[in-house]
Amino acid sequence: MIAEREPSTYFDLENPVDLRRLSAPLSVLQELAGLIIVDEVQRRPDLFELLRVLVDRPENPARFLVLGSASPQLVKGVSESLAGRIGFIDLSGFDLTEVGAPQRDRLWLRGGFPRAFLAADDSASMVWREDFVRTFLERDVPQLGITIPAETLRRFWTMVAHYHGQLWNAAQFARSLGASEATARRYLDVLSGAYMIRILPPWFENIRKRQVKAPKLYIRDSGILHTLLQLRTLSDLQSHPKLGASWEGFALEQVIGLLDTRDAYYWATYGGAELDLLVRVGGKHYGFEFKYADAPGASRSMHVAIQDLSLERLWVVYPGKQEYVVDEKISVIPLEAVPQLAMRR
Repeated sequence: MIAEREPSTYFDLENPVDLRRLSAPLSVLQELAGLIIVDEVQRRPDLFELLRVLVDRPENPARFLVLGSASPQLVKGVSESLAGRIGFIDLSGFDLTEVGAPQRDRLWLRGGFPRAFLAADDSASMVWREDFVRTFLERDVPQLGITIPAETLRRFWTMVAHYHGQLWNAAQFARSLGASEATARRYLDVLSGAYMIRILPPWFENIRKRQVKAPKLYIRDSGILHTLLQLRTLSDLQSHPKLGASWEGFALEQVIGLLDTRDAYYWATYGGAELDLLVRVGGKHYGFEFKYADAPGASRSMHVAIQDLSLERLWVVYPGKQEYVVDEKISVIPLEAVPQLAMRR
C-alpha cells in the first residue's frame, strides 16, 4: 500500500529473484531514486553499511524503507552503521482497534499474527502457530547467524511461557537448562531481539522501600503463548492456571501498542506493593493493573502505588463491559476502552 502511493522500487529478500537482483547491490541501488523498500532486511545485514553510503550522498535522490523481523541489537552492525540516519517504527500484530471489540476473545486466544487470527477455526490457527514456531526456530534464527540448537531454544521458550508475567531469574533458568547464567541470558536476548519476548524493566523511585530490580518476562503474542502451553481452545485457556497471567500479558501488549509508548515499566517492592504497568506521558505517570475478574475493586497495593509513584491516574483493565469509578484516582475499564484514554489524559 505504501509502495502504491508514489514511484517506488520493492525488494523482498526472501524472494530468490530479488536476491539475485541485489547480487551487486551498490551498482543497483545507486541508480534508483524515490522510495526504495527492502523487506526482510535481516537476511542481508551487509546492506546496512552500503545504505549509510547511499544515504550520505549529496542531494540524495532516494529514501529507504527497510523492513525486518529482528531488532537492531540482534542484526549485527545496524545501530553502528546507521546511527543518526534512521528512525524506528515497531509494528505489532492485529490489535483491538483493527479487529473490533466483538473479536477480543478470538484475538486473545489466537494472537495477532494475521494468518493465525484469520484461520478458518481454532484448530487451523493452532496448526499455523505450531508451524510458525518450528519455522522460526529451524530457519529464521539460523539465518541471523545464531547457532543455537532448535530444540534447546524451544525448551527455553517453553520455560519462559510457564514463567509468563513473572520475574527473570537467570540462575533458575540456567539450572533448568543445565547451562550457565550467561547462556540463559543469551537465549533470552535472542528471543527478545526477535520480538518474541518482552522484557519489561522495573521502575525505581527514590523512596525508603526496597524495590524489585529484576525485569519481568512476557511472551509478546498471546497466540504463541497458548501454543507453547498447548491451549487449543478458549475453554482450555479458561481452565488453565496461567489464565490470569495470559490476560495480563495480552492486555499489557494491547495497552502499550494502543498508547504508542516505549516508556513502559512495572513497579514492585519487597513489601508487597506492585503495579503491573507504569507509563510516562508528557512527564506524568499513569498506572495500569490487569485483573481477570468480574468486578475488580481497589486494593491497598494500588493506593500505595498512587502515593509512592505520584500517579495521575490508575486504571484497572478487566474483561467486563462496564466502566466504573472505585476511587478518586482509580477507575475500572474494559480493555476496549483503552484507545479513548488519550482524550482523558
